[in-house]
Amino acid sequence: MNGVVEALHIYDDNRSPVLSHTYTGRPLSATHLLPLYLEHPTPRPNLIYLPNTSPATLVFGLTHANLLFLATSSTEIEPLLVLEFLHRVIDVFEDFLGAPLLAVKIENNYDVVAQLLTEMCDAGTISTTEPNALRETVEIEGWMGKLLGSINLPGKTPLSSNFSNSSAPALPVLNTPALPWRRANVRHTSNELYADVIETLSVTLAPSGRPLAAFANGSIAFTAKVSGVPDITVSLSSPSGKHNIGGIIELPVFHPCVRLNRWQERPGELSFIPPDGRFILAGYEVDLLPLTSGKGGSPSANNNLKLPVNLEMKTGLGLVGSEFEVRLQVTKILGSQSSSSSSGQFGRGIGPGRVGSPHPGSPGAPSLEELTVTIPLPEDVRNLSDIRPSRGDASFNPGEKMLEWHVPTKELAGPTTHFGLRCTVVGSVVDETEEFDPSGFAFGTDYSYNEPYQSSTAKVDTAKTEYHGRQDAKKVAQNKILMPSSASVSFSVKGWLASGLKMDSIMIDTRKSRGLGEGVKPYKGVKYLTVSRGGVEIRC
Repeated sequence: MNGVVEALHIYDDNRSPVLSHTYTGRPLSATHLLPLYLEHPTPRPNLIYLPNTSPATLVFGLTHANLLFLATSSTEIEPLLVLEFLHRVIDVFEDFLGAPLLAVKIENNYDVVAQLLTEMCDAGTISTTEPNALRETVEIEGWMGKLLGSINLPGKTPLSSNFSNSSAPALPVLNTPALPWRRANVRHTSNELYADVIETLSVTLAPSGRPLAAFANGSIAFTAKVSGVPDITVSLSSPSGKHNIGGIIELPVFHPCVRLNRWQERPGELSFIPPDGRFILAGYEVDLLPLTSGKGGSPSANNNLKLPVNLEMKTGLGLVGSEFEVRLQVTKILGSQSSSSSSGQFGRGIGPGRVGSPHPGSPGAPSLEELTVTIPLPEDVRNLSDIRPSRGDASFNPGEKMLEWHVPTKELAGPTTHFGLRCTVVGSVVDETEEFDPSGFAFGTDYSYNEPYQSSTAKVDTAKTEYHGRQDAKKVAQNKILMPSSASVSFSVKGWLASGLKMDSIMIDTRKSRGLGEGVKPYKGVKYLTVSRGGVEIRC
């Protein structure tokens, strides 16, 4: 596949074109492309094929911060290459223009945006996508460019009183290796190394609470603010030991700066020369339910999944089955005092209290926050007549047919806490034409002339009981289709990872590093965060 990216179009939240950048050929215009893209029903895939255009076009779409990014190509091209290019465009825009990425920022800085898009893709061929390398070639105009130019940053030519020598470099070029991801002559007054390990949960539970599937998708965001060219080694470990970390981490991906041979020889060690600033060092996936060999050689799920929140749901409650109940059990996660934060290896684990005491949100004292339960309801549900949460606030959105239950953080302070939510559903109005008539004249009931004109009171009571029984059974059947089929819970836990991975150390090899300075000891810190954005779901 030798295809090229022909054009990139960016639309705002109202789907009005903000920017169109053509690389090669005669691609579809932004106004012509958008209706063809919106013809496909939601949820739209990231790759859409338009066979009726001339020529037939591949459209790669990505949505970020209410902005729509569309890249087109009329030739065969690797889809993952273009999608990764769109992600890199977003990252570079946020690095140069600031986050969050807004349409007004792109419009007001079109001179910078045009230079970035031209450098990142040359005539349709993807080239330079590293922010540090782009800072060497992209000129930042305006007051920010004047400010950066006045402090003699690398890559900028300072103003000099001697105009004949104005082309001379501002700083002497050191004899450093050519690294496309790191700027030359990096200088920092305070040397710091930070690591943020973030895991996103994706868990599916059966109605009994048994886990069916459980995965943790992790990423390591690294921030390097160190002068010169540091050579860094990061060591990871798992609950079962460092030797087994290669079997726990699945589908690892690394930044180009990571030495793959070192990881293959010693799984768990990341050796690299970092870019300047914040970047994604690595990504991985961990199966929280590894398959083990059960009796008879059949695989059986190892049900050792430990979650801070247990969810239980019951439907069809009440006399006519119009109520459902959600129960939450929040278990406090106990931290490990032998974590890296209390061993003195890192600096961001010590709280402001007594020396060595962990503060909330550290590995020694994990904290649960932002607990929200989301319950999607069927389209036939008209309203919820009664919503009774034991704690927190619950609200129903009739338009989106969604019930959200928020539990405040202050209610989660106990070691083990139980919460409950009970609701009554109301369906569409049904015109009940059948009414009770003990004489037998009701619609659809045959009248027999052999029956007496006056029935006894016992027969009337029996008929009422049978009628109400039929009506209750009918209402139960009608309310059954109004019950929710699933519920999902969202939360975040600071200072804890679902996979149990831990960063043991961040070391700088002074023998291989250059320009670090004598006796410089960078400040190091590690933070852990587990996030579930509706990722823990229970089926009914």
